Amino acid sequence: MLAIRQVIDHTIVNFPGYAPEDFEVTAVEKGGSDRKFYRIRAADRSMILVKYSDHKEENRHYVDIAKFLAVPGVQVPHIYLHDPAEGLIWMQDLGEQDLWSFREHPWATRRPLYESALIEIFKMHTAATRSLDRATLTLEREFNEPLYLWEQGYFFEHCLGNHFRLPAAEVRRLAGLPELHVAAARLASLPRVLVHRDFQSQNILIHDGTAWLIDFQGMRPGLAQYDLASVLYDPYVTLSPIERGELLAFYEHLALQSGANIPDDFSGIFDWCAIQRLMQALGAYGFLGLQKGRADFLAHIPAARRSLREVASRLDGLQELVRILDSLP
Repeated sequence: MLAIRQVIDHTIVNFPGYAPEDFEVTAVEKGGSDRKFYRIRAADRSMILVKYSDHKEENRHYVDIAKFLAVPGVQVPHIYLHDPAEGLIWMQDLGEQDLWSFREHPWATRRPLYESALIEIFKMHTAATRSLDRATLTLEREFNEPLYLWEQGYFFEHCLGNHFRLPAAEVRRLAGLPELHVAAARLASLPRVLVHRDFQSQNILIHDGTAWLIDFQGMRPGLAQYDLASVLYDPYVTLSPIERGELLAFYEHLALQSGANIPDDFSGIFDWCAIQRLMQALGAYGFLGLQKGRADFLAHIPAARRSLREVASRLDGLQELVRILDSLP
């Protein structure tokens, strides 16, 4: 955490011509991130300053990924300056509205914003993916079978075990459901594209009426349906089945327009990616709420649990998981 005076001092050093009294600085709250954010306003400009630590390797690669994504036209914040020695990034201020802030608006208002977000993530899945071979990026580990199994284990340990306090033997039995292991192997066998990894409403800013992506430092090779599941089964926002269907159809339309092949089992892969994503989210809420003292995250468990139950009920081999989810307090 930087003191306001430190924020101003660092900014003056890197952006000469200003005096301390020229700046108005406010701290910006940002979810469960270990980074700190500050909005810096002066008469002629507004910027966001990010202070990151080396605790997460991915934080050091945010700037390189932002510059990489900007080339094929993905809307991401412009980077003004990066001081890796101090762990500081000054970047474009896209404002305070994210997709989450529109959650109470009519669907007629929200739908074009979601479609705008899908257009941007489609660029990541296609144009950015095609340019990856020409880039020198350090990415997080790709979605492979061990990572899918880790997400499942994260859920069983931190949500069912630590939060709901299911007996350890019951947790182990559920974690061993054969269909989950088969799904992890199957998803890992499919062709990968670049995915955001945390494509949810609070990581999609609305600026000048269109969507801009942030918090993409976890970008890695994976499945497009994982990103789609992240935003369509976002525990922070409720979408109806009809609304989800419309948005899935819009993404498929984008793919067809571009000449991409839509596999016959697109919706089935989407459902299994939704299982993975919701397990990851529930594990994170349990971990952050109980291990990191962020009790506010526990409030999102009921919504994510309902969505997990909904998707699991459509899939073969998960009847035991559905039964347990129904029995939880």
